Amino acid sequence: MEYFGYLASVIIGIALGLIGGGGSILTVPILVYLFKVNPENATSYSLFIVGITAMVGAYRHYKLGNLKIQAALIFAFPSIISLLFVRKLLLPAIPTNLFEIGNVAVTKNLLIMVVFAALMIAASTSMIRKSKAGVEDVGGVNALRLSLIGFLVGIVTGFLGAGGGFLIIPALLFFAKLPMKQAVGTSLLIIFINSMIGFGGDVLSGVSINYQLLLSIAAIAIIGMLIGTALSKKIDGARLKPVFGWFVLVMGLYIIAKELFIQ
Repeated sequence: MEYFGYLASVIIGIALGLIGGGGSILTVPILVYLFKVNPENATSYSLFIVGITAMVGAYRHYKLGNLKIQAALIFAFPSIISLLFVRKLLLPAIPTNLFEIGNVAVTKNLLIMVVFAALMIAASTSMIRKSKAGVEDVGGVNALRLSLIGFLVGIVTGFLGAGGGFLIIPALLFFAKLPMKQAVGTSLLIIFINSMIGFGGDVLSGVSINYQLLLSIAAIAIIGMLIGTALSKKIDGARLKPVFGWFVLVMGLYIIAKELFIQ
């Protein structure tokens, strides 16, 4: 199964490079089902893999002139606050065994995977729906709304280890008035900042990390990112988004079925 895991890791990077999000939402399922990592630890691993991959993509987009630092910082600061709150206080406070329904025990790990699957389904619908390719850069940045969405994305990133690109890009399009390519590049910078701060907090908290596995997956995801960024010069990522959305939808439904119904 690990061979399939490494192959799937390439897809994480390609999706991030092409559409600025979406790939990170596959990281936790890949870690849990293909590499057999505990779901809570998988959220920590995901933060590093997504963060380091996004860093490479953000640098590539910086060279292409697609980064808007002001919008990234307005978004990132409230994200960091909510992310650290979730990782340091909320997540450790959730008991391992929550409650029982009949003979079925609802555990913390089950909660993480079901919530993650629900997020995947929500993300897939936003990818499948047709949206505007971009918004002309007229008017100023709506800092308040951008900050509020940043706060919400920090909660998602903190609890699930997902970058939240499917929320970040629409926010940058409509509240920062960025064209699509700049929204993608700036999204990667925000994902990098949030993810690496979250991972650093986990390391300081003493989370057990298999660095050999972590670095090998990250290296392959980075290769995928380089492929995706190169393809983005020739392929319109917005056109591929619905296709990827259907894939994410199927994965989300599979996780719910596996966790709740398939023993």
